[in-house]
Amino acid sequence: MISVKIHTKLSDKDFRSQESYKALRTNLQLCGDDYKVIAVTSSLPNEGKTTVSLQLAIALAESGKKVLLIDADLRKSVLIGQIQMAKGAKGLSHYLAGQCAFSDIVCATNYPQMHLILAGSTAPNPSELLGNRYFKHLIKGVREIYDYVIVDTPPLGSVIDSVVAAQECDGIMLVVSANQTSRKLVKSIASQLQASNCHLLGVVLNKIPIKKNGYYGKYYGKYYGKYYGNYQ
Repeated sequence: MISVKIHTKLSDKDFRSQESYKALRTNLQLCGDDYKVIAVTSSLPNEGKTTVSLQLAIALAESGKKVLLIDADLRKSVLIGQIQMAKGAKGLSHYLAGQCAFSDIVCATNYPQMHLILAGSTAPNPSELLGNRYFKHLIKGVREIYDYVIVDTPPLGSVIDSVVAAQECDGIMLVVSANQTSRKLVKSIASQLQASNCHLLGVVLNKIPIKKNGYYGKYYGKYYGKYYGNYQ
């Protein structure tokens, strides 16, 4: 099995972000055992869906769960820029095209409980690949191996790939960037997911501007200041 190193890690003093991902992890776990394969998407690019996917997978792994993170953004992977690995490694697009076996694309990471499948080479037909029998077989197989499978998919406002991939998942999370994405677009995306029989688990509000003297800063300071202080 190929080993990769994930560079992205929250600072030990980034308490707000750490607590947010722990809360997201808890909310997912409270959905029950029926929700273990989760797609993550956004309305637009640069809303932080890949970061949310990665940090959620890490939070689950750190809690003792066996986790697989699948980079299913076959058009423009963001995750590839956050890891270090050997050149020429194969990924999801190679597997879906029938060019390699499952064992050739699963990577160990520097988080013992977490494995990773990279997107692989850019594919000319991502939607068709994600809708073929290989993807169905992949998801069916990893259900038996992992406690949770997080599938990072492309923005739904740009392409249909997310809906295609989500058909094989138990639910989907929509990442929304604060003060960037319009309410009208979010409602449109939510309606599209529901019309496609994709179970929308919820919306993750990302990139909230937390200022020291702002509302969110006061809220966290009031309720978590002492808790943070114990771990500095």
